[in-house]
Amino acid sequence: MTLAAVAVAVAGAVVAVTVLRRHDPPRVALPLRPAGELSLPGDGSRFDYASLDSARGLLFVAHLGAGAVVEVDVRTDRVVRVVPGVPQVHGVLVVPGRHRVYATATGADELVALDEDTGAVVSRTPTGRYPDGLAYDPVHATVWTTNESGGSETVVDADTGRVHGTVDLGGEVGNVAYDGPGARLLVDVQGRNDLAVIDPDRLTVTRRVPLPGCDHPHGLALDVAHRLAFVACDANATLLTVDLDTWRVLGTDRVGDDPDVLGYDPSPGRLYVAAESGWLTVLDLHGRRLAVTGRSRLADGAHVVAVDPATHRTYYPVPRGRDGRPALLVFEPARL
Repeated sequence: MTLAAVAVAVAGAVVAVTVLRRHDPPRVALPLRPAGELSLPGDGSRFDYASLDSARGLLFVAHLGAGAVVEVDVRTDRVVRVVPGVPQVHGVLVVPGRHRVYATATGADELVALDEDTGAVVSRTPTGRYPDGLAYDPVHATVWTTNESGGSETVVDADTGRVHGTVDLGGEVGNVAYDGPGARLLVDVQGRNDLAVIDPDRLTVTRRVPLPGCDHPHGLALDVAHRLAFVACDANATLLTVDLDTWRVLGTDRVGDDPDVLGYDPSPGRLYVAAESGWLTVLDLHGRRLAVTGRSRLADGAHVVAVDPATHRTYYPVPRGRDGRPALLVFEPARL
């Protein structure tokens, strides 16, 4: 076979695999209605995580492509400020009790702490390779930074920015979450297809939870009241519901291709799964199991969601809104 023929065959095989993988799930009308669209500053490059201070109505959005954190007042629908100098910012987490915003500067392998009131940089802390997701431990006053390709967690003092320690996870990692009642941290370990349970006192892994049916666990959200963890598996478009007491998988649901960010609204028990493919899946909790109540394509680049538990509104930063410029899409429940 000639090199040209080989190239054509390989290209055909790649296309075939892509087509097979990009088989959209059945559509179910989303239980949402548009509540607004706010123009965002900057170019149409990629956005990443967003975090909301619900009491103050302040939303912090990671504009990865611009290396900046965008602060939006969702009550007045205005951009408060743009904080530059956070290269390739991925994760962002506001901790209202400390008046701090923490952001992972993936381009510099560091955690940046900002003053929530002024946007001033308070500290910069070296992390492992490719810092991404974040979680806050209020008991130890520490911020946990997931180093995706580094396969570890960097544990940082929330006030001083000093590194408390590093936890090796033994493989590429996804997101991290704090389980208050269990006094522990949970981490998706993408390289092992399991969930690691970490003791924050000893900074050691105490348990490995297998995730059958999950390929590359990335997104993570908790319902601590019902003792549930929700794990999004981005390589096979699957969502698992895991019992936090028995560690059994209670349910498996199909979501949009490449699920990324999860947002959970605890009082109605509603989970939002935003995917890189632009699909949004909405699931409602009945007892201790989820049921899909909506699943459809929302918009290009709509892989990030932030939930306001007070108003039940959801927010989606996207590279292009109605006018072709970056925008924050706002939705409210059509029914709960």
